Amino acid sequence: MDKTRMQQYMSQMRAMFNKHALYSDESPQYQIPFEPNPGDTVKIRFRTLKNNVDAVYFISGSTRAQMQVGLVRNGFDYYEIEIPVGNEPIRYFFEIQAGRVVCYYNKLGVTRELQEMYSFGIIPGFHTPDWAKGAVMYQIFVDRFCNGDPSNDVLTGEYSYIGEQVNKVDDWNRFPEQMDVRNFYGGDLQGVIDKMDYLQDLGVQVIYLNPVFVSPSNHKYDIQDYDYIDPHFGKIVSDEGDLLWPGDKDNTRATRYIDRVTNRANLEASNELFIHLVEEAHKRGMKVILDGVFNHCGSFNKWLDRERIYEAGKGYEPGAYVAQDSPYHTFFKFYNEHNWPYNEFYDGWWGHDTLPKLNYEGSEKLMEDIMRIGAKWVSPPFNADGWRLDVAADLGHSPEFNHKFWKKFRRVVKEANPEAIILAEHYGDAMSWLQGDEWDTVMNYDAFMEPVSWFLTGMEKHSDEFNQGLLGNSESFIGAMTYHMPAFYAPSLYTAMNELDNHDHSRFLTRTNHRVGRVANVGPYAAAENTNKAVLREAVVIQMTWPGAPTLYYGDEAGQVGFTDPDNRRTYPWGQEDQELIRFYKEMIAVHRRFPVLAMGSLKFLYHDYNVLSYGRFNQEEQVIVIINNRNERVHVEIPVWLTGINRSSVAKLTQVFATDAVGFSSEEKEIEAPAGILEMDLLPLSGVVLHRCEAGSGDGRLKNRNGKRAPIRMNQSS
Repeated sequence: MDKTRMQQYMSQMRAMFNKHALYSDESPQYQIPFEPNPGDTVKIRFRTLKNNVDAVYFISGSTRAQMQVGLVRNGFDYYEIEIPVGNEPIRYFFEIQAGRVVCYYNKLGVTRELQEMYSFGIIPGFHTPDWAKGAVMYQIFVDRFCNGDPSNDVLTGEYSYIGEQVNKVDDWNRFPEQMDVRNFYGGDLQGVIDKMDYLQDLGVQVIYLNPVFVSPSNHKYDIQDYDYIDPHFGKIVSDEGDLLWPGDKDNTRATRYIDRVTNRANLEASNELFIHLVEEAHKRGMKVILDGVFNHCGSFNKWLDRERIYEAGKGYEPGAYVAQDSPYHTFFKFYNEHNWPYNEFYDGWWGHDTLPKLNYEGSEKLMEDIMRIGAKWVSPPFNADGWRLDVAADLGHSPEFNHKFWKKFRRVVKEANPEAIILAEHYGDAMSWLQGDEWDTVMNYDAFMEPVSWFLTGMEKHSDEFNQGLLGNSESFIGAMTYHMPAFYAPSLYTAMNELDNHDHSRFLTRTNHRVGRVANVGPYAAAENTNKAVLREAVVIQMTWPGAPTLYYGDEAGQVGFTDPDNRRTYPWGQEDQELIRFYKEMIAVHRRFPVLAMGSLKFLYHDYNVLSYGRFNQEEQVIVIINNRNERVHVEIPVWLTGINRSSVAKLTQVFATDAVGFSSEEKEIEAPAGILEMDLLPLSGVVLHRCEAGSGDGRLKNRNGKRAPIRMNQSS
């Protein structure tokens, strides 16, 4: 009898409550379907250790409903509940009971903080393009990438910009000057087309072009004509007129420039070249994203015409600067209504008269024109695949109007091309724009670029500050990610543009030298001194395994350096590339593209220490384990990989698919065992390791249903 009782006791005995095993998120394995429409029924899952809790409750508003175990797999119970989805967003979290223990689980993990911002969520009908989820993107600052057609180069003295004549730079490898905006190196769309095979071979899936529309600057964030590609990037078939005389700053006499950028033959030919570029990209299975600058335009813009370029042109209406009765008068906000002709008292963005702010609240016609432009470029025959939106949160004169504008913009663009992405530049919390009816996603500064930079380099993204306390601080890294990532619903998170650097910030490779400064006070050569490519490789390992769309800034893969703007806009070093670094990027991109779990899998931190970090990307069939050692010495680690769903009752076999360290990198595969779900490894200095495991022949069928049927609930039910 005693033996029988003992056996019964042991069979019913439950392991100590394990809070680390608790898990859920908004990924496709925990929200099914992943992007539901109104009227769908969604299965919500929550994971616990097998036989480890008494009850799990789904909580949403006044609803508190008990979940049932629907799937048992690899030593875990997956609690499930089915909920009907209407038209309104659903926010939810979980309550877990285990004996006397009661705890809650939301995006922070096990927590007592139940603020709505940390709840999981469903936005009915919110879809982001599948092609963008985890896509490898490549950002091109066109003037500095490749000169494919020298006949369209901006000529020295062609026109005047911000008080001085523009310059053609003949030395492709010359450092950018401090006042660089009027210097042109000759990069163009033909250059992009010429290098498209290179980009395809690198593994690029999406090309993001900095602005390409008619504009007088090399960066082109001061657009002159939204309807046409700049012929200096496109095609010049008519090239009449004169350059300015030395010292002349009057652009009414810049007749060569006027012909180049206002002649319809040049404009149409340039648009045709863009059509060809997109066709060449699509032929290779690649997408093209345009840069939309809709908060402001440029003082050269035909609607304003401060430079009087269009004043005498045929087929152009008078600009608002030129004439009070201009059809574009309401496009701008004038402070002096009695100063025509040539009224210079208009509202400029941040006070810059070269960047007149667009006055949407005062002009329905302006709204209509910009909406037309938004739809035009993602429609035939242009067929661009979406927009990156410059300073999107600044548009308009109030937050209320800003949201109104982007709601309308989304409707117009998605009606024109349902698969177009709408991706905004934004610093700070973007949650209010990511509710499914405005932006799809953002450039991911808060939840990627900045935490990665601080952790691996201790450097601020402009190289303006070095912080020893953040260098290698894995707790701070995890804290930043845990705090900022809840601003994203999963459709936005998986499409977020994860950059290490771009045209507005110092190159990441330069940040590895811990040199604080800008080119004006430290000089251009300092950008390359004491840089550490091993640290860059660590960063790329994180970039290629983190949720979102890893985005390269042109030339990073070739070893380009640079402090913040304008030094970060150095030319691509054709003929002087770091071929070994390019090979590294190619192989790491291949790893990213090889495993679908890196596009839409769950994320869980597994281990951290000073300058050491490990996390897993996983679904029920596949796991990727990433380990980073940012120390200058070897480190021994024990990683609980079972937290990614690996069975602890057997010896798991993982395959190391990529490794980089202080000396080099390798994609040679080798098998590593993890007994009882614990992976022990010795990490080399400045290393990053990627391991993979996939269950052969696994599916998503139920292995065992322990608690019977799953009961659908009504969202207003409570218990």
